[in-house]
Amino acid sequence: MAEQTSPLPSVDSLLRAPESRVLLAQFGRTALTATVRALLAARRDARAFGVGVPDLLAEAADHLAIRFARSQRPVFNMTGTVLHTNLGRAPMPREAAHAAAEAMLGATNLEYDLATGQRGERDDHVSGLLCELTGAEAATVVNNNAAAVMLVLNTLALGKEVPVSRGELIEIGGAFRVPDIMARSGVILKEVGTTNRTHPSDYQGAIGAATGALMRVHQANYAIVGFTAMVQTEALSKIAHEAGLPLVEDLGSGSLVDLERWGLPHEPTPRESLAAGADVVTFSGDKLLGGPQAGLIVGHKSVITAINRNPLKRAMRVDKGRLAALEVVLGLYRDPDRLADRMPALRLLTRSRSDIESTAERICPVFMGRWPERDVDIRPCGSQIGSGALPVDQLPSVAVTIGGSALENIRNFLHALPKPVIGRIAGGRLILDCRCLERADEAAFIAQIAQAADTV
Repeated sequence: MAEQTSPLPSVDSLLRAPESRVLLAQFGRTALTATVRALLAARRDARAFGVGVPDLLAEAADHLAIRFARSQRPVFNMTGTVLHTNLGRAPMPREAAHAAAEAMLGATNLEYDLATGQRGERDDHVSGLLCELTGAEAATVVNNNAAAVMLVLNTLALGKEVPVSRGELIEIGGAFRVPDIMARSGVILKEVGTTNRTHPSDYQGAIGAATGALMRVHQANYAIVGFTAMVQTEALSKIAHEAGLPLVEDLGSGSLVDLERWGLPHEPTPRESLAAGADVVTFSGDKLLGGPQAGLIVGHKSVITAINRNPLKRAMRVDKGRLAALEVVLGLYRDPDRLADRMPALRLLTRSRSDIESTAERICPVFMGRWPERDVDIRPCGSQIGSGALPVDQLPSVAVTIGGSALENIRNFLHALPKPVIGRIAGGRLILDCRCLERADEAAFIAQIAQAADTV
């Protein structure tokens, strides 16, 4: 008896079917053709015949949706860490994001001086604002704070020694280590003091003919407590200047305002460092400042001029979109009275516990309804600022928590939602800190959990 001929439809008939029109418009002929060919081949190999055109095209649509889905997607941050490095750090103000998008859509006067009709400098769009907000003589911008530190050291102390306290040789996420950055900068690290105690005499004894600069690094992501001593910026600047050396201070996160105004712990500001005698200060744009990723460098005009002349500066410069967003964010700092309302990162950090608890009470029922057999409740918890800012300080918060076994299954369910929900498992419970879930997003949050297919 002859072998049965496959009743599967042809590629051409699938592409000509009315159901394929939407797929052709969305994904294109090349991708759709390749997908249906692969599906037909798989069914022939499995001898899975008897399937119709609508079913095959529905299967093709699922495959194409997965293939063409964006890898980077918006998520709900319910980790309890506001400036979460793995989740993109600070959320930007909407007007800053719009400014970035507008700049990226067409031509701008990025390096064009409209007043003179001559070539301009891209940093000019934000350098004036940075000087105004920090008290610096000059400012420049690179793509992140690690690049800022590298560029400053390479400019001021190439081939020379730079004394740094052993207690400040930090490592942050992604294995960024100060000693490694210093080595790549072309300077020679000279460790002074001990892990917990460093004195002025330690720096003074380390200065010699081979010294190029002194450096102070803010202990942004840890704290040394107990029997400790460290040299403050003002005292260290006097030591540096008496030896004819510049003082470099890396603030890491870097806040432009005193956070104590909103009841948060104090974080040193660039203005304070410059006033205390630092010659150049570096800090991040996408942490406490609340803007796009950037490394901000402020300080004496002669130092910034030298930095801008370094050939490495071009390799580290930022694009027009980030500059556009940064200009808007910096502009908001001119109105500090409304800053907490207009800056999302600061708004989340200063959110009251009672407001967060109200959010938890509104969203908890959807979890109880989804998993009635689970131990679902509302519990107090502690949020973290994140991204190396105020590492030992926790903010009082409230979470929806889920207990029981196989919590990874629920976590995976939440990760698979159209807008994934990212929490954390600790102490035998899945913890969903509600600090970063704002009222405007609650309806969409609840709806997608209630409507998602039951896969747990």
